[in-house]
Amino acid sequence: MAAVPRNADTWLVVPLYNEAQVVREVVERARETFPNIVCIDDGSSDDSIEEARAGGAYVVCHPINLGQGAALQTGLDFAAEQPGAEYFVTFDSDGQHRTEDAERMVARLRNEPLDIVVGSRFLDGRTKPGFMKRIVLRAAVWFERLSTGVKLTDAHNGLRALNREAVNKIQIRQNRMAHASEIVAQIGKRHLRYAEEPVHIIYTDYSRAKGQSLWNSVNILSELFVK
Repeated sequence: MAAVPRNADTWLVVPLYNEAQVVREVVERARETFPNIVCIDDGSSDDSIEEARAGGAYVVCHPINLGQGAALQTGLDFAAEQPGAEYFVTFDSDGQHRTEDAERMVARLRNEPLDIVVGSRFLDGRTKPGFMKRIVLRAAVWFERLSTGVKLTDAHNGLRALNREAVNKIQIRQNRMAHASEIVAQIGKRHLRYAEEPVHIIYTDYSRAKGQSLWNSVNILSELFVK
């Protein structure tokens, strides 16, 4: 009788937009721990689709760019339909997330009475976000606590592990950066059992060269107060 692969009941859900330079390596490394990965290509204009498939991921395509929130919802819907899927991890395509952190988070879902585990950059000192990003993320935490009652230290961390109960109850309607706030609000509204896990987010030369940290900070700040 063939052995069941490690983490065979878990799916990595990976939004993908113009990451052809790195996504194959990200997928190949992640598949050493998580054999089931779906990338949601959100209207890329480069070779992201081909590179993700070459790395071993399933790829679901949006014909136009709809935003990260829409990509996550498409990916979670796809993964939830797969036989044997019980746990789901939202995971970045640019190399900033670590599979060892994701595996610990899934283990907590298996062993503790939790529906969702959210990664936090601020529970230890390993992650070094820039000054602007740190200020914005702290402001986001304050805003989310006041507006939702959910007490997190890092409300906009994209590394999350969810069980099937959480996936069935959370519906992402906000397409762009505001989707992170929406997820936090639904944790509170749906009375999901949650916890945080310290994670190490790796700000690579590649992601910094794209200006991702600064622009994400600006987008988070604007959408918090416009939503």
